[in-house]
Amino acid sequence: MESENSKKLKAFFGREYHALKTYVNSRIKDTANRTAEDIIQDVALKLFSGADRYAPINNVAGFVYRSIKNRIIDVMRTSKPTTTDSIDADNSLLNLTEVLHQANDDSTSEKMISILKEAINQLKPAYRDIIIAVDFEGYTYKEISKETGVPEGTLMSRRHRAIGMLYKKLDINKINKS
Repeated sequence: MESENSKKLKAFFGREYHALKTYVNSRIKDTANRTAEDIIQDVALKLFSGADRYAPINNVAGFVYRSIKNRIIDVMRTSKPTTTDSIDADNSLLNLTEVLHQANDDSTSEKMISILKEAINQLKPAYRDIIIAVDFEGYTYKEISKETGVPEGTLMSRRHRAIGMLYKKLDINKINKS
C-alpha cells in the first residue's frame, strides 16, 4: 500500500517536473557532468525509496527543492573529469593562451594547445583546479568561494600564480622555432 508521503511526492513530481528541470538547469548550467534529468531522477529515487521512513512531509515543495539543491551541491563538489579534447576546451585553451602570451592574432598553433594542456595537467591540484574552474568551466571567483569556502582573494592569487607557472613552463620562442 502506498504511503501518504509517496502519494504527495508522486503528485508533486508529476505536477512540477518541468519546473524542477528548469531549476536544476539554472543551477548547473553546462558545467556539471550530469544532466538535470539525471539529478532529478536520482533525488526522486532516493525520496521514493525512503518515503516510508520520513516523518509526514508537510511542505513537499520545500522538501524536494532542498533535496535537489543538496544533490546539485554534491555533484558540483565531486571532481569532474575534464574533457580537454572537446571543442569548448580547445577554445578555452586558445583564450588562455592569448591571456598568457598577450597575442591578439589567431595564429596559435595546435602544438601550443597540446603543450598548454600538458602544462596545466602538471600543475598542483589547487592551481589546476582554479584554472579549469575559471577558464574552462566559466565559474566566477564568487561562485567558487561560495562552494569551497576559500576566500575570493585566495582564489585570485592561486590563479595568478598558476598563470605565472604556466608562463614559465611555456617558452614561446622554443615553441615558435620548432
